[in-house]
Amino acid sequence: MKDLKPFLDESSSHHDHLCPRQILGVRIGLAGAAALGLEPNLPGKRLLVIIESDGCFADGVIAATGCTVGHRRLRMEDYGKVAATFVDVKTGLAIRVAPVGDIRQLACSYTPEKSRHYFAQMQAYQTLPEDKLFSFHEVQLTMPVEQIVSRPGVRVECTLCGEEIINEREVVLDGKPYCISCSQGGYYRPVARMESSAAERSHQNVSVIG
Repeated sequence: MKDLKPFLDESSSHHDHLCPRQILGVRIGLAGAAALGLEPNLPGKRLLVIIESDGCFADGVIAATGCTVGHRRLRMEDYGKVAATFVDVKTGLAIRVAPVGDIRQLACSYTPEKSRHYFAQMQAYQTLPEDKLFSFHEVQLTMPVEQIVSRPGVRVECTLCGEEIINEREVVLDGKPYCISCSQGGYYRPVARMESSAAERSHQNVSVIG
């Protein structure tokens, strides 16, 4: 098993402490890359990781794999699960790694000298073998990996709101491009507000200055 300390140090540097979910993130990151036969933290963009929750777990995965949102090799589907799918962009092979169902009880039985569950998890998650901690399942993505990664530099404007859409994320309706928010509804909706007239704004600015 790889020396975990450099990865744990990197993850915990973004927090004020190290926690069990960071450890799981590091372990899952290393295990997922190894299951594909890929080395983590190497230059190139062959490894794509799809995580299923954010927070401390995500930081652990990032520390272990080097995959980031900025490099477009980390995506999140927020299912509220400490799990991740690892994709070989070259071959399309995808493997999902998740903790076994009784992982907390397993940690406690593995470290009976620890009176608190938290510290039992801290120790056990670092030392238990991967095949005891995690389940590994080959999965098939619901869209081609080429569509997930898309092509940089492609830009269109939404027919309705006029905002720019990148990475081929537009939805085409009747031959016209729309952003997801306008075509399907998004995570926000505009709030209608009465805007002050130019004269009112000018008066307000004068009042503030005076």
